[in-house]
Amino acid sequence: MAGTINKVILIGNLGDDVKMHYFDDQNCVGRFPIATSESYTNKQSGEKVTNTDWHNIVVRNGLAKVCEKYLAKGDKVYVEGKLKNRQWEQDGIKRYSTEVVVTEMTMLTTKKNADTNTAEPQESNPTKAEQTPSITSEENDDLPF
Repeated sequence: MAGTINKVILIGNLGDDVKMHYFDDQNCVGRFPIATSESYTNKQSGEKVTNTDWHNIVVRNGLAKVCEKYLAKGDKVYVEGKLKNRQWEQDGIKRYSTEVVVTEMTMLTTKKNADTNTAEPQESNPTKAEQTPSITSEENDDLPF
């Protein structure tokens, strides 16, 4: 194989609200941690064991603004992106961080603005479900099965 790939897909819950940093030229970066968990039953003791991993998420510009507006601690998200390793020196000690730089995201559950969604006006474009014609039971009578 000639090429390489750097791709991460995670589904997890936000461990904190989105922290934003705005730059002078209208660009911005949002950061937040998400937790992914895996559970299993210990065969020897029979007790349920849950392991949680924390991932540092980075979103940029428009996606960052959407995250800031709609996401809050505890929300479940699906993210796709790539791993990025950073290194810096603080007080003479080298520090390292691995982040997931997100290119695509889907909000699976949101708590923020949940109560205000009903007060906002509906979009004028119908959704795909609304565009799909439904078949009534009377129309099904002509079907051969």
